[in-house]
Amino acid sequence: MHRRRRTALVLSAAIVAAAPLLTACGGEAHPGAAAVVGGQRITVAQLESRVNEVRTAQRAATTDDAQYEQTVAKTGSLTRDTLHSLVLDRVLDRAAKDAGVSVTRKDAQQMRTALEQQAGGTKALESAWLQQYGVAPGRLDDSLRTEIEAQKLAATLGADMNTVNGKAAFWKAMSEASKKLHVTLNPRYGTWDVQKSSRVDAKTPWLREVTATTTQQTA
Repeated sequence: MHRRRRTALVLSAAIVAAAPLLTACGGEAHPGAAAVVGGQRITVAQLESRVNEVRTAQRAATTDDAQYEQTVAKTGSLTRDTLHSLVLDRVLDRAAKDAGVSVTRKDAQQMRTALEQQAGGTKALESAWLQQYGVAPGRLDDSLRTEIEAQKLAATLGADMNTVNGKAAFWKAMSEASKKLHVTLNPRYGTWDVQKSSRVDAKTPWLREVTATTTQQTA
């Protein structure tokens, strides 16, 4: 990605900083569920399917078994990271809805075009997203939509993510959304706490340092 582009939303830093927690209520998730968000289950089968999509893409991107095994070893937390992303994306959707934020197909296409130009083409962008964030090529458009949603939410809140106050405002909105949704994880995956149990080493696309759309808006 372009090294000289500006950083307008430092969302990746927010997940590590001392931000408000998105905590879950106690209790067990519904049978067969990896998580329950807003009364809707994310089933273990759905989670495993998403993980398998990534593993299939990783296998296709490697040249031999040894390289694939190295890739798997480096992404040993893929299942937990994937669940973290699935839950956090739903929390973001609720926070955005509460703030009156929406994302159009044109928004996502513009971002994709800009990122493909920077990455050097469609395949290069898909490869980068797979390697950096564990996003399968078929899920890239959804991931970009979520990225834009996070940007628009921050903008609507007047939250400058380069500042402590801005991060606090963003995560306050996320925390409120999380409480409304009553997020609960299956105990095997931990509890819902952005700073702790949701794994601060998880690489979520929209919690990254910069985006092309932001760069275009601030350049």
